[in-house]
Amino acid sequence: MLVKSILNRVEPLKSFVYQRAEILEVEGTPAVIQVEIVPRANGRPICSGCGKKGPTYDRLSPRRFQYVPLWNIAVFFVYAMRRVDCRRCGVKVEQVPWCDGKNHLTTSYRWFLARWAKRLSWKETAEAFGTTWDSVFRSVKHAVLWGLARRELEDIEAIGVDEISWTNGNSYLTLVYQIDGNVKRLLWIAQGRTEKSLRGFFEFLSEKARKGIQFVASDMCKAYLNVIAEQVPKAVNVLDRFHVMKNMNTAIDEVRRAEAAELQRDGKEQILKHSRWCLLKRPENLTGPQAAKLDELVKYNLKSVKARLLREVFQQFWTYTRGGWAVKFLDSWCEQATESGLEPMIKVAKSLQRHRHLLANWFHAKGAISSAAVEGLNGKTKLAIRRAYGLRTYEGIQIALYHTLGRLPEPESTHRFC
Repeated sequence: MLVKSILNRVEPLKSFVYQRAEILEVEGTPAVIQVEIVPRANGRPICSGCGKKGPTYDRLSPRRFQYVPLWNIAVFFVYAMRRVDCRRCGVKVEQVPWCDGKNHLTTSYRWFLARWAKRLSWKETAEAFGTTWDSVFRSVKHAVLWGLARRELEDIEAIGVDEISWTNGNSYLTLVYQIDGNVKRLLWIAQGRTEKSLRGFFEFLSEKARKGIQFVASDMCKAYLNVIAEQVPKAVNVLDRFHVMKNMNTAIDEVRRAEAAELQRDGKEQILKHSRWCLLKRPENLTGPQAAKLDELVKYNLKSVKARLLREVFQQFWTYTRGGWAVKFLDSWCEQATESGLEPMIKVAKSLQRHRHLLANWFHAKGAISSAAVEGLNGKTKLAIRRAYGLRTYEGIQIALYHTLGRLPEPESTHRFC
């Protein structure tokens, strides 16, 4: 089968003809396939400004457009662009079906690179197909902008709101995910973790889409809680198990570090050395050595052990089936934590008391909506950032994340290359 026959099958061009295909070999460089394209006889060029046909003004020098490689051999289209003498726009370069603007990559090749960039890192994609990292980035950006302009945002019932750090750890991104049943995707990215960062998402949505949101899973960030209450007051805001227990583990670790420093200062035995994970892990997740270490620790009257016991007692909160009983248990637990005299645990208790009505929403949602899905997507977010080597700007991070996690639509095509 001739190369032209393959191209007519996978990349049919209306009003244009594949005229000649040849292999060019220059010493010291890889061979390439060059395909010449000419307009059909009596075909009139289309103005790139208004999309209307017009008479030919003149022709430019031939340009090369890189196409999807064939058998790992680079393929280039060669075409001398016509200029249109348009009544509306003046003299404009014509619009062609295989490319747009001043791009030297064909549209099909950009989609080809963008799809491979979901499977490989951008650097690996560039190396595998003999192109540059910049070409891969521009291909991904093209795919993302096309998808964002055409995605559907009307049927969203549950969202998750969270933040992640990037660059040097002092910069944050606010992320909003859709976490409905079988739909898990990234909806919004904004710089910072402020009210403005999240409010932009709700202002971007239509009023119908906002009213359709029934559940919001979030942590206890005050800025986020304020905006959620303001923008979707009828939605059930769920503060779920993951973030509560994460804060409690942070408090236990603070108690351990302070107590370890105190023992060292007093010249006592360093019993808390290598004890971090045996104090933070759930009993069923402990390894043999960690369980043995914990058995040793409980023989001493340690503040760290007391903090761990408070956490294990709190686990009962999640076993209740009625929110009212769970809140009564919460009040009792907060009283115990306050009486313990452990400042980090007292701080956790005060935080839980301030958000007790939002904690009760976990039971109203019947545990169906959880930030566990959000944390899973956050893990994929960090992986996407690592795979897109070379990104240093917010725009680059935004493009990479929407591309990997946005589940953006793609155009229908005659042939899908990957």
